[in-house]
Amino acid sequence: MISEATIDHAIKELFQHIEFQAEPARLYDPLRYMVSIGGKRLRPRLCLTTYGFYQDTLGPEILQPAAGLEVFHTFTLIHDDIMDRSPLRRGHETVWKKWDQDTAILSGDVMYIDACKRITQVSPAVLPAALDLFFTTAAEVMDGQQLDMDFERMEVVPMEKYMQMIGLKTAVLLACSAKMGALVANAPMAHADALYAYAYDLGLAFQVADDYLDAYGDEKVFGKPIGADIVQNKKSWLIVKAYECLPEEMTAALALPAGTAQEQAHKIASVKALYDSAGIPALARAQIASLHESAIGRIRDLAPEARTVLENFAQKLVGRTA
Repeated sequence: MISEATIDHAIKELFQHIEFQAEPARLYDPLRYMVSIGGKRLRPRLCLTTYGFYQDTLGPEILQPAAGLEVFHTFTLIHDDIMDRSPLRRGHETVWKKWDQDTAILSGDVMYIDACKRITQVSPAVLPAALDLFFTTAAEVMDGQQLDMDFERMEVVPMEKYMQMIGLKTAVLLACSAKMGALVANAPMAHADALYAYAYDLGLAFQVADDYLDAYGDEKVFGKPIGADIVQNKKSWLIVKAYECLPEEMTAALALPAGTAQEQAHKIASVKALYDSAGIPALARAQIASLHESAIGRIRDLAPEARTVLENFAQKLVGRTA
């Protein structure tokens, strides 16, 4: 099994030396910028981790696809930030804010192409399966993004539909990353499928945790303004659950104006007061814990050493809401 230290070093080297085309600079500079501002690198880390359960060395046939998964994820962030009108990403200006919207759209497009090229560097024997997994996942992520936008025009979103949306928008890419590593390593398909299910449940937990932190996190740690979902009336797990508990009160609170900083602060405080009165924070933490437990249950048939690594990965990912 490949050690966590080896994987840490490989990820650091991979993204310190990742290369994009030089010209036209205005097209490719945003790619370099997004990679330079970092991130948790969850998807390449999980991909390399699952690969390392079955192989002993990291070569380009897994390093480049792992990078491709992160590049694809970064492409989705560039476009998400445009659609959400988000000014900050990881504490830095978003691409559309730093350059302009047209540049962000085009740079995101070329980032997607770059991701596809990196995925094709898997070994020829697993190329069809790897491409099928990646392209299916990419389409699902787009489906999820569309559902997310559709929800903006709906006052009430059923929790079942919300969970379907975050499964597509967030969980499937983490699941793809776990399975990709196993596929490239020629792991038994039963293991690859179990790893997919583990990461899918973990991805759901991660998104609910992200929704929780949008309202109750520390902006310096979270990297984005606190309360952005509330200001934008963006459907989150907390808003969906609060509507189940206090529909009339939530309708009135989300209708509050948010044109100025003072109005935004008042709206955030009003909605969070409703959250607190309905016990929404505790319900969110319970949902995160339940999904975390489900994820761990998916990998019960893996080797003990692999289970320990994945249990630690899961705890680091969702333990931030404890």
